[in-house]
Amino acid sequence: MTTAHAPAAASPRPRLNIGQLTIDQLTFPEAITAIGELVDAHQGGYVFTANVDHVVLAETNTRFRDAYAKATISVVDGMPIVWASRMLDVSLPERIAGSDLILPLVKLGAERKWRIFLLGAGPGVAEKVGKQFQAQYPGIEVVGWDSPMVNLDAGDAQNDPIIARIREKDPHLLFVALGSPKQEVWISQVAQKLGPTVAIGIGAGFDFIAGTAKRAPEWIAKAGFEWLYRLTHEPKRLWRRYILNDSQFGIILLRELWKRTRGSQG
Repeated sequence: MTTAHAPAAASPRPRLNIGQLTIDQLTFPEAITAIGELVDAHQGGYVFTANVDHVVLAETNTRFRDAYAKATISVVDGMPIVWASRMLDVSLPERIAGSDLILPLVKLGAERKWRIFLLGAGPGVAEKVGKQFQAQYPGIEVVGWDSPMVNLDAGDAQNDPIIARIREKDPHLLFVALGSPKQEVWISQVAQKLGPTVAIGIGAGFDFIAGTAKRAPEWIAKAGFEWLYRLTHEPKRLWRRYILNDSQFGIILLRELWKRTRGSQG
């Protein structure tokens, strides 16, 4: 069996430790290059994009934290973390949203004749996006799409048929749009069975491309207020996440600063 991923600790890239997560110090072009090299190595692996919610979730969700610990590449998807990193030991150069990675990777895949598989989102969304990719990026081979119901506690009985459909198509790159923390935990559960395929969690990326969800304008995202934009559009679904859960990020940051202050004094 091909090794599904290399240990994250083996990475030579500088990495920021914040809370329970570790994030690579990469610019956007460097992230595209690193993911391309990972795909072309045919050794498998997976890529996550860390935001404030992920930092908070990792404090209490053991499966989520363990999934991140094994990620081959972890980039920053959240301006608050970029800003916080400037006060910590490794400064992160810029925000790299999972949704922003999709089209550049598809373009790169078209140049390198990659096969890609789209997993997740609502019924028909991945298919719509796949057909759009094929029309816009000659050279890319969209070998399949699937929108399965995923239960993280279902085990092999659920996962093996999904993985069998993916492995049958032998994709170079697997985009997974199941939302967090489900997509990260699920990817880590099946990584060893994906063989040389590289998986990347992209959240609502398919919905943004298909037009079934509206994304915040770029200036709002760069200002660090994408969370507020999303909250105003989906208050019932997101109020607990953004108002209650993510408020804990400030406490985690203060803890990190205190730890570093103690270390410098010791």
